[in-house]
Amino acid sequence: MSKIIKLDKLVKKISLLKKNKKTVVLCHGVFDLLHIGHIKHLQKAKRLGDILVVTITPDEYVKKGPNRPAFNSDLRMQGIASLKCVDFVSLNRWPSAEKTIKVLKPNIYCKGEDYIDTKKDLTNKIAKEIKAVKSVKGKIRYTTEPTYSSSNLLNKFFDIHTNEQNKTTNKIKKLFSIKDIINHINSFSKFRTLVIGEAIIDEYNFCSPLGKSGKDPIIMLHDLYQEQYLGGTLAIARHVSEFCEKVSLVTSIGEKGEYKKFISKNLPKNVKPYFVKKSNSPTIVKKKYIDSINKNKVFGTYKINDDMLSKKDEKKFSSLVNKLIKKHDLVILSDYGHGFISERMAKKICTLSKFIATNVQLNAANIGHHTINKYKNLDCLIINETELRHELRNKTENIENLTKKLCKKFKIKRTIVTRGSKGAIIYEEKKNKFYDSAAFAEKSLDKIGAGDAMMSIMALSLKQEKNSMLSLFLGSIAGAQSVEIMGNSDFVRKNKFLKTLEHLLK
Repeated sequence: MSKIIKLDKLVKKISLLKKNKKTVVLCHGVFDLLHIGHIKHLQKAKRLGDILVVTITPDEYVKKGPNRPAFNSDLRMQGIASLKCVDFVSLNRWPSAEKTIKVLKPNIYCKGEDYIDTKKDLTNKIAKEIKAVKSVKGKIRYTTEPTYSSSNLLNKFFDIHTNEQNKTTNKIKKLFSIKDIINHINSFSKFRTLVIGEAIIDEYNFCSPLGKSGKDPIIMLHDLYQEQYLGGTLAIARHVSEFCEKVSLVTSIGEKGEYKKFISKNLPKNVKPYFVKKSNSPTIVKKKYIDSINKNKVFGTYKINDDMLSKKDEKKFSSLVNKLIKKHDLVILSDYGHGFISERMAKKICTLSKFIATNVQLNAANIGHHTINKYKNLDCLIINETELRHELRNKTENIENLTKKLCKKFKIKRTIVTRGSKGAIIYEEKKNKFYDSAAFAEKSLDKIGAGDAMMSIMALSLKQEKNSMLSLFLGSIAGAQSVEIMGNSDFVRKNKFLKTLEHLLK
């Protein structure tokens, strides 16, 4: 009989075993690389009872960095099932064992001794699992066998990362310990951060193809369901809120205030929004039509008015800036080119900010007339390679030379240029020095918002005046997490972010 069993059937088996006075022990983990530490742990766990059950984390919930898990769930279950001490193996349905414990109701839940101190658990999952064990009247036990890190072994002996990724992480490990980096990230919480820019609602319409129209030369789609996310500057505020205790947001919405409740409801509680209603304009909605099977974008539409703010609206905007900007340690400004930030307001914000990080984006609605030339004396600018070449009207010159020219022209202290799969670079004008980082995205589900996520973390890191190489690395990790998310349906989570760093740098 196969030891590998579906969770539903396992529930019934365990219930029957417990009725027959059998003591059921549960172990849970990723088990990405089955090693001697795992084997000793499971052997010891089996001695605590009559039946040993092991559940493993599904592939989609393994968040240990790029190219993880190294082995898929089927292979990981087969490896565990091959051990004599294991009676049953099942694939978990959730990111942690919390719900699994409540469903299976084991007599004993067993972890390794490195999980005794729950304060070291960056995700807080262990504390929740312990609570779940108590709720089903079970006991928590710990083994004291020597432990090994799967991440450490995979990083050291298996080629799961690219050469470029290894070069980047090795540079970071030579300069900083993981403790130093975590302390650095935790220090962001003290920053009073002001986010400025357009509010954008990302609407994703998921469809399935029907085929060619019988009357027109067009492809028809079956409209299945719709989802709406906070995009643009709203997404930036959400990213920052995970790392800072207090965030203020100044943003534009439509004249009628549509989406105001939706925005306020979906912003984290530590984000304080200030809305500027734009006359004769709707709240910006960018619609994408998505193939529901492979998640490819089919086409998109914009609901938008690109006119600049009226004098009345800009006066209110200016008043908010006067009121808020000096109370904040840094400003993150993202200009999507939809008429919210005039040259006059750009100059004012740059002048008054203690530290300002800016992103001036090209998109379908503004390409050809939206540039960064209204921004000068920036502490930090993030721009992609296409935007850089467009700004300087240069298709062929190397990136380093163009970046230097841009910094000199607009008096920018640090410029970050993102290059997709090629990674990113940062240039420090004062030191005349470049740093580079590999791209860390395991898979790209959706590129929307990657630059916003990257800028959010980099701005906080650079404000701390830490090493630019470290800031670029942290920004690259944030960007990598962002492209794994559909649209802006979620944001960069601090716990997941720290966990990824921990596994990458082992």
